[in-house]
Amino acid sequence: MSSSNIQTSVAAEISLETLFKAYDLMQTAKAMTILYEENKEITAKYVHATSRGHEAIQLAMAMQLLPQDFVAPYYRDDAILLGIGMSPYELMLQLLARKTDPFSGGRTYYGHPSLRRDHQPKILHQSSATGMQAIPTTGVAQGIKYLEGQGITTYENGELPAIAVCSIGDGAITEGEVSEAFQMAALHQLPIIYLVQDNGWGISAKGSEMYAQNAFEFIKGFKGIEAISINGSDFIECYTAFQEVIHKVRTERRPFLVHAPVPLLNHHTSGVRKEWYRFDFAEHQLHDPIDFFHNELRDMGIKEEILLKIQAEAVQKVRADYEKALLAPEPEAADLYKHIYAPTPITEEKGERTPKDAKEVMMVDAALHAVEVILNAHPESLLYGQDVGGELGGVFREAALLAKKYGDKRVFNTPIQEAYIIGSTVGMSAVGCKPFVEVQFADYIWPAINQLYAELSRSYFLSNGKWNVQSVIRVPIGAYGSGGPFHSSSVESAILTIKGVKVVYPSNAADMKGLMRAAFYDPNPVIMFEHKGLYWGKVPGSKDAKTIEPADDYIIPLGKARIYLAASETAVENGESCLVVTYGMGVHWAKNAAKSFDGQVEVLDLRSLEPLDWEAIVAGTKKHSKVLILTEECLQNSFAESLAGRLAFECFKHLDAPVHTMGAENFPAIPLNSGLEAYMLPNAEKVVKKIEELLNW
Repeated sequence: MSSSNIQTSVAAEISLETLFKAYDLMQTAKAMTILYEENKEITAKYVHATSRGHEAIQLAMAMQLLPQDFVAPYYRDDAILLGIGMSPYELMLQLLARKTDPFSGGRTYYGHPSLRRDHQPKILHQSSATGMQAIPTTGVAQGIKYLEGQGITTYENGELPAIAVCSIGDGAITEGEVSEAFQMAALHQLPIIYLVQDNGWGISAKGSEMYAQNAFEFIKGFKGIEAISINGSDFIECYTAFQEVIHKVRTERRPFLVHAPVPLLNHHTSGVRKEWYRFDFAEHQLHDPIDFFHNELRDMGIKEEILLKIQAEAVQKVRADYEKALLAPEPEAADLYKHIYAPTPITEEKGERTPKDAKEVMMVDAALHAVEVILNAHPESLLYGQDVGGELGGVFREAALLAKKYGDKRVFNTPIQEAYIIGSTVGMSAVGCKPFVEVQFADYIWPAINQLYAELSRSYFLSNGKWNVQSVIRVPIGAYGSGGPFHSSSVESAILTIKGVKVVYPSNAADMKGLMRAAFYDPNPVIMFEHKGLYWGKVPGSKDAKTIEPADDYIIPLGKARIYLAASETAVENGESCLVVTYGMGVHWAKNAAKSFDGQVEVLDLRSLEPLDWEAIVAGTKKHSKVLILTEECLQNSFAESLAGRLAFECFKHLDAPVHTMGAENFPAIPLNSGLEAYMLPNAEKVVKKIEELLNW
């Protein structure tokens, strides 16, 4: 935009008050960068990045957001935070990792905000993992659209519809998970803006080394996402462009991408300094957005002394805030124990487990009925995943007919993109949706681990209790019937290393229904492992997976084990009993094996692996003094071995034998051949031999 028509355009589009505010915030962001560098012996204790060079595009967007909106800044976006109303002091509390840091209480990096205030746009927790914010933020837009479509969210008294904005760097566009987000935004026409700040660098990798085309060119492959490319150094161009883009997304409820080339006028981070690798710094300085805006304002007739006064006041404010932040208290050790899980309202078993005249059901139907009861009672609930919608209702028919009953807006298929399926629940939960999602087989959960680990599991903890994630993730698991190496895996040990996620593993229909309901009402991410071999009760020896169907209000708190089979009092009194601690298919192997031992075997069904009913395990150990921990997983380095080690340490005085363990043979995958599969896995006959060994110790 030439200087000859700036004044006309500004008069039509942007108020003088807005221009002054933008200039003040630009100078504030610059003053923060300078101060951090001058005091790097203090400010660089914890790694930080700044928005230097990106200020114009960030402020042009942020200053136009409303409190009902959601925005996902990334780590170089402190100007966005200033633009939505944060103070330098608040940002410095995070810089210094202080107790009163408003985002995380000193738990996470500078520029990693999480905000939940009525008067400002909302910010979810996000990790440092490059591009990971795209899926949760697209999940926000998906949730906004869902609630609008169900009539749950309405806009009254002139309130404008909410939008989501995902800020992201050009280097992140090459991430596969970003493409998953683009795909869903395009497919479902979600109200989201992707702001791509293109400074031509990754860390030390140049754009030419990272991608074959920029984001503006790349997005053309996603039909239904409109895009523009603008000069990210020109505040006026950026502001007027965002006026139009935001208006379109608010009114037309469809996705947009804004690509903005910008200079990078500071280090990648305080720990990766520009002088180590930058060869183009002088060229980037020619495009300094603050210098550009300063000259534009001066050409409009604003006096130099006014601009210099704004600059001086910004510097003074930043320095005063820094001195104040240095006095803020450090976190205390006790603070670390807060906000691991959001408190659950389900603390006791309720409802009838075996109602009079109720029929026996299979596990697959108990799960389906539990979900259906919830869908009836909670319009904010929905179910999505691969093949769960339409006619099929899941490859195991675990969602059969639900799409027909509730419509394809509530029960629907997704593309084959496990990361999106799981990661989107972060955003869905944030806006008030309560999603069930499904990964088709446990073998295919690995593409979603980034989202499960970096976003879902840490959100409540790293947002200091502001953003819990209510998400039920259904995962068919386990081996039976020659499913082969890609449909038979047990993966619970890997998932259990992710702190902040609850893990449930029912062995029968009654527990499936009660635990499914508890998982839904739990305000934390819950993985429901559902054994494929128990779904239909077709595996020999697993007929007890079918049970009388509990009442619709039946619910079991997570973290409560159940004695599935009790040993006889005589065997216990004579010191001739043992305890088998197990879950899932192991319960049925153990119960069938117990028939060979005349009341000597007690089977404890854990039902929930996290939280774990440690008290029940300890009580059973003290009662029997001999313990076998049984799993379907490969035994080496498993949850079962970990549990055995802990039990041996804490209950050593109560044991009459080493804690025994049993699991699958330690092979990389379960073979297709039925004979080889049987050789690899435990079964009742093998468990009999293990129990004999334990009892005879």
